[in-house]
Formats: sequence, structure tokens, C-alpha cells
Amino acid sequence: MTNLIDLSGKNAIVTGGSRGVGRATSLLLAEAGANVGISYRNRADEAAATVADLKARGVSAWAEAGDLTDPAAAAALFERGVSEFGGVDIVVVNHGIWPVEDVAIADMDAERWKRTLDVNLNAAFYTCQQAARALRPDGRLIIVTSTAAQRGEAFHADYAASKGALVSLVKGFCVELAPRGITVNSVAPGWIDTEMAAPAMQGVERSTIEAKIPIGRVASPDDIAGPIVFLASGLARHITGEIVNVNGGAVLVG
Repeated sequence: MTNLIDLSGKNAIVTGGSRGVGRATSLLLAEAGANVGISYRNRADEAAATVADLKARGVSAWAEAGDLTDPAAAAALFERGVSEFGGVDIVVVNHGIWPVEDVAIADMDAERWKRTLDVNLNAAFYTCQQAARALRPDGRLIIVTSTAAQRGEAFHADYAASKGALVSLVKGFCVELAPRGITVNSVAPGWIDTEMAAPAMQGVERSTIEAKIPIGRVASPDDIAGPIVFLASGLARHITGEIVNVNGGAVLVG
């Protein structure tokens, strides 16, 4: 049977690729035949394990450490992609933080606000800027945002604002890159069963969260990776500037 998604010969970069959604996406890209380079900030053991799992799927793979809030780190990531792969076809901007503590806007200090926007927005901008320079014709850029980008999130205004800005970036950036055949899209997850979200889903909180999801469960990282890889494929060649919501219907019930 023919594999509908065949990324053989394509080269991908996934930020935050050592765990959670980034790891699941990297592995699925590799299963479709793509070579994958991942970025990570400080968990070298997890990054090495992910690279080993990628190579076990028969593709070329590597990991690059760096803090993408530094434009030089973003540049180094893509320089490696070009030097090791010879070119870049797929970029998945997945890194980010979600400060778990509930803080009202009136009480939020400047340090938290600046840190969240630096990691979620500024680092994404530096990454997208490098992607625009490195992506080959007919490339794919997928940015992971959030349902919070469209609905807002009380007591997490920093996170919602940072992700909302990424949605606007997708909408404008897709027009800029379209003449080269490059598509720019976003996948917007709801709750995901990851380390980042784990503190908010302790005990009864998880059942409360799941009760508000029509499908009845929190997404797994694989649930998010599938739509990302679809957008990276030729099947999605005429989709650009879109926000694909992957939340089990949660936005429909408030």
C-alpha cells in the first residue's frame, strides 16, 4: 500500500524536539522518511535519546543545544541544518513555556510577562526569521500555538498574549513566503498530556479538565504530531495561513 505521506528526501528542523509534542513530531516525521534536526535548551540526555530513536528509523538526525531567545542561537541552528543536510524543507516551531501559577493581570510582575514573551514570541520570531532565509522552495513552516491564542486565558494573560501574537505572525508571514511556494500554518492544541501541563492536571483537576472536552480526554503528544506532519506534507500544499485547532472540541463548550 502506498504511504500517503512520504517525506523521503526532506529535511526538517523541530525546535523543542527532545520531549513532549516536539519529540512526538520528530519521530513521526522520521517515520515518514524525513531527516530531522532538533533543538533543545538544556536536557542533553533527552536530546541524545531522541536522536538515537530518530536514527533507529533510518534517517539522519542531530541535536543542537541553544537558547533561542538569543538570535545567534537561532542562526546557529539553521546553519547546522544547511551544513549537515544541504538544505531545509520543513520547520516546526514548537518550543515554549506555560507558567503554571495563576496570576491576575493586576498582580503580574514585569519579569514574568517579559520572560513568557521572550521565550514564546521573541524566540519564535528569531526562529521564523532564520526559517525564511533557509527554507527551500515549496517548504513548510508550522508554528505550534494554542487555543488560548484565540480564546484568551484568565490568570495566564502572558501566555495567551504570546500565542495570540504567533497567530498574527502566521497570517502575515504566509503571504510573504507564498511566492516561493512555502506554506505557513499553525496547529493550536488544547490540553496535552505533557510535562509542561502536568502540574495543572494533578488529582481532581484532570477530571475537571476532561469533563470540559467533548471527546472526553486530554490529547497525547501524538494527537498533535499527526496534524503537524499532515501540514508538512504534500497533501497540505494548498493550505496556508490557517490555524488548525486540535482540542477535542473543547472550544465549542466554553
